[in-house]
Amino acid sequence: MATADWNPLGDVYYRKCDLYAMEWSGLVDLAKHTVAVSTYGGPIALMKDESKTSRVVTNVKPVVSVYNAAGRLQSQMRWNSGNVITMGWSSTEELLCIQEDGVVLVYDMFLSFKRTFSMGQEAKDVKIIDAKVFPSFQGTGIAVITTSLRIFLVSNVDSPRIVRLAEVPGMNEAPSCWSIVVTDRQARALVASGSDLFLVDQGGQYQQMQADLSESAGPITEMAVSFNSKFLALCTQQGVLWIGSSDLQKKYCEFNTKSTVRPQQLLWCGNGAVVGLWDTLILVVGPDKDWIRYKMDCSVHLVQEEDGLRIIGNDTHDFLQKVPAVTEQIFKIGSMEPGAMLFEASKEFQKRNQKADEYVRMIKDKLDIAVNQCIQAAGNEIEPAKQRMLLRAASFGKCFLTDYRPEPFVNMCQMLRVLNQVRHHSVGIPLTYTQLEHLSMPVLIDRLVLRKLFGLAVRICQYLKVPDAEGRSRILAHWACFKVQQKNEDEEKLARAISQKLLDVPGVSFSEIASQALEYGRKQLAVKLLDYEARASEQVPLLLKMGQDQAALTKAIDSGDTDLVYTVLLHLRDKQSSSGDFFMMIRTMPIACSLYIQYCKQQNLKLVEDLYYQEDNSLEEGNCKILRSYTLEHIEERARLLEDATNCFHRCKNDFAVKQTEEQVKLMRIQRRLEDDSGRSYADLSLQATLHQLILERNSAWVERLRKDFKVPDKRFWILKINALAYGEDWVELERFSRSKKPPVGIEAFVNVCMKYGNRLEAMKYLSRVAPDQKVRCLVKVGMFKEAADAAIEAKNEDDFGYVLSRLGHADRQVADQIRAMRGQLGAKR
Repeated sequence: MATADWNPLGDVYYRKCDLYAMEWSGLVDLAKHTVAVSTYGGPIALMKDESKTSRVVTNVKPVVSVYNAAGRLQSQMRWNSGNVITMGWSSTEELLCIQEDGVVLVYDMFLSFKRTFSMGQEAKDVKIIDAKVFPSFQGTGIAVITTSLRIFLVSNVDSPRIVRLAEVPGMNEAPSCWSIVVTDRQARALVASGSDLFLVDQGGQYQQMQADLSESAGPITEMAVSFNSKFLALCTQQGVLWIGSSDLQKKYCEFNTKSTVRPQQLLWCGNGAVVGLWDTLILVVGPDKDWIRYKMDCSVHLVQEEDGLRIIGNDTHDFLQKVPAVTEQIFKIGSMEPGAMLFEASKEFQKRNQKADEYVRMIKDKLDIAVNQCIQAAGNEIEPAKQRMLLRAASFGKCFLTDYRPEPFVNMCQMLRVLNQVRHHSVGIPLTYTQLEHLSMPVLIDRLVLRKLFGLAVRICQYLKVPDAEGRSRILAHWACFKVQQKNEDEEKLARAISQKLLDVPGVSFSEIASQALEYGRKQLAVKLLDYEARASEQVPLLLKMGQDQAALTKAIDSGDTDLVYTVLLHLRDKQSSSGDFFMMIRTMPIACSLYIQYCKQQNLKLVEDLYYQEDNSLEEGNCKILRSYTLEHIEERARLLEDATNCFHRCKNDFAVKQTEEQVKLMRIQRRLEDDSGRSYADLSLQATLHQLILERNSAWVERLRKDFKVPDKRFWILKINALAYGEDWVELERFSRSKKPPVGIEAFVNVCMKYGNRLEAMKYLSRVAPDQKVRCLVKVGMFKEAADAAIEAKNEDDFGYVLSRLGHADRQVADQIRAMRGQLGAKR
């Protein structure tokens, strides 16, 4: 019968389900061990308590053992550190061992040491007397109470920040009991001092609480906060059990257990009932004073879960929970719920009984509700046989529905299949469907990876069609990181095995695996694994870290990523004792050498000079000296460096460069003299700009001197002077210059420069002196389109007339029409 293990507790029922027959049966006695169990079906840590087993104090260090929930041994180690006050598990299944000196040692479930941190200097100096590991809004927290009766707390063991809570007033001895209450994203300590309760927080404030206990209840000896931190249970010296809200504003009941012995454990079963443990007796008390007793065969340890309570014994592992409402609706004797009727219909259908049709007709309007109830009830069952019966009933009911969406049914089948796999004793994670919903499937996959169950994790991801990046690829990367830690395996075979497994897997980073191998001192394995990494940006930094400089540079060059090449080059440069050694190293790699020289030209020209000198490349050395000379401010220093550049050009027999550099030095020294004479700056001006400036200043003596010294051609000089005079609007001097002798550039150059600077009247003065073949074009430039057309007709020149026509867009419309009409005259002239 489905209800055979149900026990009524007021209006609801509780049931105790068998999870495992423990594999440690006959080997472990929990009564002689300190026990720490992780929630959500997590592992069990045991440390033998010598005080419980030996009357004589010994110095033998205890053994710490970690088992899965089915009692299968995962790992063991001899404890060689300080005296452990409390053990607990974090939300990421890390074992937290809190020592008497406040030091917290963190291990993974295979007892590999991960890190350590301290609960503060005071805890170290005066020691601690008790500690609590609690779930916080940031992850997992730890609270300790010192011998000086101060409470220190960290809210997240992954990034511990120690907070001191307010002191409890008037407390001169250790509290009879205390607990941590997490509300409003803040952790507070609830401390019992005799019959008084104090709530102390992180802001240095405390509040005295009243629990509305009867006068004869006596001092509070034990307390328990529910999984959701909303409810509180208190047990007193006289055996009174008080149940209410965690803020003590509401009292649900006060139950007399009739036992003056302090319970070994006081916990909540889900959020609906309080459970007390006295040796082998378990008492379940509801908020309405209803109770259930369970007598166990041996000592047990209780673990609070969000939807129930795990009972771990020497031989068995059970789960106590409130019977879910939907399960009660289906299986309760005499139930007329749609789900119950559909379940009966399915059973009759299996027997080929016509009663199945009668049951279905009774609920034909509520078949969709019945199907959903059976699906939900299947999720709440631990035994696969019951799951199949309920899912078969749901499948039977679906046949009568035409528009029923199959997703809930399919999803439940998938989740139950996964849950049944992880509940297997070889895996030992006894999750319920409710716990899995809260934990989420990605976290469950992570927990399988933590247990090194890579194959099962991959199969689950493939079954659930999880994308490779989040599932298979990520898991296989963890598998590879685990494999490289196996130091007894041959590196060549291991690298080949990893590559064969992962080469066709998208998104796997071989560099991360190689980095893991390097951390474990397997350098050659890391080098071999890096050969399979496709991304040079991931390969190169690790190769540099391993000292594989030449390989790193080659990979960077092959990638074509200049930034990556620069990263390697700068690393190698800093590593070499001298720049010469470094350059000798890269000179055989033209691309690397070229990029480094380009970089140095931006950052350190002197270094580039040295490199070219070392290479006996006088031309490039001279070019670098020229570039560097212009970074100097003092003219004489600049000139000396240019003279050095001249020597370089002499060595490579580049006469053109020699001549140009010598003339530049001569010009710079002349500019310096001009600056001394006039007080004006000529620095960094070219020869043409210098002449331009001198013409504007009417310094004809220096203009002529420069013209002769640098042998400026007449035509270039005339163009330069014409432009300078027009720029300075010295029109009188411009006209006088035009008449000084026959211009080598033609009179049209004067017309052009006058129009360039917007002086039409001045331009017209030169029209009469313009050569006949340039007259038409000059007339057009000054805007005399009619006269230009007449001149073209007079010269019988069709090309000039066509030029006038092409420029008519700038003329008045009337003038343009007249000129177009004159085309006939050109023909008549012929």
